[in-house]
Amino acid sequence: MSVPKELLDILACPLCRTEVRPTPDGDGLKCVRCGRVYPVKDDIPVMLPEEAKEEAPTDAGQFT
Repeated sequence: MSVPKELLDILACPLCRTEVRPTPDGDGLKCVRCGRVYPVKDDIPVMLPEEAKEEAPTDAGQFT
């Protein structure tokens, strides 16, 4: 996944409006508050709630 840092800086979870960060496997962007993982398809983040997978929230310090 190659989502530019400039784009990551402005993206937010559409439901709780919190920061999203790349998942360890690079296949999605995970909200640091609610834990939803939004897929990245062809290097384009799909920030639609109905496309997100719900996971347990993660401590914001886990990702770098």
